[in-house]
Amino acid sequence: MTTTPTPDASAPAHGPDEAEVLTALTEAMSAVLDPVELEATPLTMDTRFVEDLDLESIDLVTLTGLLGSRYGDRVDFPRFFASLELPEIIGLSVGQVVRYVAGCLR
Repeated sequence: MTTTPTPDASAPAHGPDEAEVLTALTEAMSAVLDPVELEATPLTMDTRFVEDLDLESIDLVTLTGLLGSRYGDRVDFPRFFASLELPEIIGLSVGQVVRYVAGCLR
């Protein structure tokens, strides 16, 4: 009788880590922001899209579209944004998006 091994709960999760997702997000931001603007405000986990980068809602749609193209259906941005209240969207940080994406890909 052959048994199928069960995944070890202590084994590391597969998928990109937060640093890899931050790199992908930074690359996607270069399509949304002028390179000079992006260089003036480097992306960190604490960078806020609206308050620090002056992104408008259409910019967030473009950004999430680019990330959606990269990660596919595993990352459900419409559901993510629907779970947020307007003040949370306005205060949304790069770290929140990075953690969401990384969590979806685990």
